[in-house]
Amino acid sequence: MKKQYLATAMNNEQADPRGSVAINFEFKDSAAVPDWIQLLPAGPVIKGRDGRHWLLDDPQALVEMFKTNGVDLPVDVEHATELKGPAGEPAPAVGWIKEIEVRDAAIWGRVEWNNDGGWMVGERQYRYLSPVFTYDRDTLQIQRLKSAALTNQPNMALQALNREGQHQHEEDVPMKKIYAALGLADNATEQDALNAIGEMKGNLATAANRADNPSLEKFVPRADYDTALNRATTAEGKLKAHQAEQLETAITAEIDAALKAGKITPGTKDYYVAQCRQSGGLDSFKKFVEAAPVIGDPSTLGDKKPENSGTALNAEETKIAAMFGNTAEDIKKYGALA
Repeated sequence: MKKQYLATAMNNEQADPRGSVAINFEFKDSAAVPDWIQLLPAGPVIKGRDGRHWLLDDPQALVEMFKTNGVDLPVDVEHATELKGPAGEPAPAVGWIKEIEVRDAAIWGRVEWNNDGGWMVGERQYRYLSPVFTYDRDTLQIQRLKSAALTNQPNMALQALNREGQHQHEEDVPMKKIYAALGLADNATEQDALNAIGEMKGNLATAANRADNPSLEKFVPRADYDTALNRATTAEGKLKAHQAEQLETAITAEIDAALKAGKITPGTKDYYVAQCRQSGGLDSFKKFVEAAPVIGDPSTLGDKKPENSGTALNAEETKIAAMFGNTAEDIKKYGALA
């Protein structure tokens, strides 16, 4: 007859939810060593005392998985199979789960204890059983049973229960990268990461607020900026126009003076005007004129009087007028000789 000596109350989870998980059951009867032990309570929702939970929609699937694998599940002490075995340390079993079955939606396993295991349970050296299972992180569905352990520390967080050789190492790497990105040490905790993220969110909110309401010591409204820029551009344009006008006036004066002095000829006037309009050209032209020799007759246009401005005809004008039968009065009345 099958014996049932295990309570169905779960104890605290023994690992974080990224692989294998251990939960615990207490041996109640100190007078006997059970043949059958409860590995998982009835689902579909399996809850832990720490508030986390998993799903077991199809308990028979675990039974079929066990049969398909054809490998007995070890019962060890303090999860030696999961902790010490991967490190190459001794991890002896104290019993073997030979078969499992579903009873009222719960999973039970038949154990063959060796001498050590029978003595430890019978003498109540260990009071709790902690089965280990794997589950899907996305769906939380329990996938398969791995082992079970005798333990007296049902609430201890045994992180190594999550490890399956290299698999756990690969799982740890992304978190370490996240810690590094947040400026945290490798041994930081999830709470440290959450605190850092919270601080970043606060800083982001502060920056967004400052962007919407910038300090007037460093920023001005765009409308005021555009107005000031337009005024500056207009003023700059007027200044350039005034400077250009002044330059043209100065160039004209210098060119006319050079022509009058005979330092340049009228045929080269346009050339020298273009040169004077270049940057620094007017100063260069002034130096050139000072050193240049006189190459043309000084202009006498300023000394000439306008025709018909005199009051009397000279001898030559009188002679020519007489030849055409004109008098001095005719010349004054009708203009100079053609």
